[in-house]
Amino acid sequence: MKDSRKIILSPIITERSMFLKEKNNQVSFWVDPQANKIDIKRAVEELFKVKVLDVQTIRVKGKPKGSFRTRGKTSLRKKAIVRLAEGQTIEFFETI
Repeated sequence: MKDSRKIILSPIITERSMFLKEKNNQVSFWVDPQANKIDIKRAVEELFKVKVLDVQTIRVKGKPKGSFRTRGKTSLRKKAIVRLAEGQTIEFFETI
């Protein structure tokens, strides 16, 4: 099993993620692309001491980037949307 701090890379703070937090008690994170839903659930429960009901994952493809001469693309990322139990909150998302 991987270290929880290496599975959860960073929170996602956007208008849509704040809407999901208020409406469905869901929070969003960028996670390690190799992590599965069980690893993500365990990592969130361990790091934030909350009860996780459901995990949805989305693989975000890299976008093409570059100028006229150099071409490339951003790396593949994975997003996890985690639904928390009723009454559970993560303090980080409450201060924003």
